[in-house]
Amino acid sequence: MAIPVSYVARNLWARRLTTMLTASGLALVVFVFATVLMLDAGLKKTLVSTGERDNVVVIRKGAETEIQSSIDRAQANILEMHPSVALNGNGEPLASKETVVLISLTKRGTSTPANVVIRGVSAMGVELRPQVKLTAGRMFKHGSSEIIVGSSIAKGFGGTRIGEHLRFAQRDWTIVGHFDAGGSGFDSEIWGDADQLMQSFRRTTFSSMIVRLTRSDAFERFKSDIDVDPRLADEAKREQVFYGDQSKALSTFINILGVTLSVIFSIAAMIGAMITMYASVANRVAEIGTLRALGFKRIDVLFAFLLEALLLGLVGGMAGLGCAALMQFASFSTTNFQTFADLSFRFILTPSVVARTVVFSLVMGFVGGFLPALRASRLSIVDALRAR
Repeated sequence: MAIPVSYVARNLWARRLTTMLTASGLALVVFVFATVLMLDAGLKKTLVSTGERDNVVVIRKGAETEIQSSIDRAQANILEMHPSVALNGNGEPLASKETVVLISLTKRGTSTPANVVIRGVSAMGVELRPQVKLTAGRMFKHGSSEIIVGSSIAKGFGGTRIGEHLRFAQRDWTIVGHFDAGGSGFDSEIWGDADQLMQSFRRTTFSSMIVRLTRSDAFERFKSDIDVDPRLADEAKREQVFYGDQSKALSTFINILGVTLSVIFSIAAMIGAMITMYASVANRVAEIGTLRALGFKRIDVLFAFLLEALLLGLVGGMAGLGCAALMQFASFSTTNFQTFADLSFRFILTPSVVARTVVFSLVMGFVGGFLPALRASRLSIVDALRAR
């Protein structure tokens, strides 16, 4: 017969102080682990949500980012005339010729400069991004030195209020609006007229082309036609895939750093749990002998102490996860390793993060409690009862 779970839970409650101290150490490790996972989830959501499923990004072959790419006007005209490109109500192709450059701005309240993406879009560029909504001011006029600023830029950088001016590319640019892009990467950009930006930065080629396909299944045809056309040296990617790829380098760094810290901290936490469980066994030798005398087998004692360790890990895990959940109210800003531009994103708690965190806390409890549980199960009945 198995030892009741209520008996195991009562033992933890009877040692409330020790349980709380050990669980606190486990909770700290779980907090670090969960926060890293939430940071990675937030990064991926921010960049993947930047793209629309039916939008396609075309860049020069071999270029990993829009900043590294170049598409001349002749190539852009060929791309927007492809039969797979959708048309709007006026019969115009849903395509945007865009230029992407970096400028340096100073973060609000500091003297720290950071790179910021300036995106030049055509008249069709905004229509292709339905997630972009003006929150204040108005849209910039094409053919003018007007710009609109993403919500993350407006919050994080000085001199970005409506009516203020930014000077770059030897011109003064007037901020006429703020926009929100639903937490996507566009929130960390500044938008203006593509032709005006190209003239100011003395560029003769676009950085990329964004096109909307007539149907989702038309992508493969569009991609293959670009690959075999000798006039084009470009490649096409679905917009979501393209921006998802932008997160790989930073995501890898975050995961490696987070796992390294979690492993180092978890070793100390598991040692703490092991000491707690060994102390529990030492204080309950007579109790263990009584359980054996009542007919409980060694395996029952082993499982009881393992369950106690797992419950200890679960308590620490829930506490750490609860603290990590509060991080959803905070945002994080860092440099995207792909573009070297400032990128803001949030901590996001997903079901996957919760599941992985709970498993991690249970593993710590199991590892920390296995040897003490094994020792408890190996105590002989006679020696244990003599300890009364």
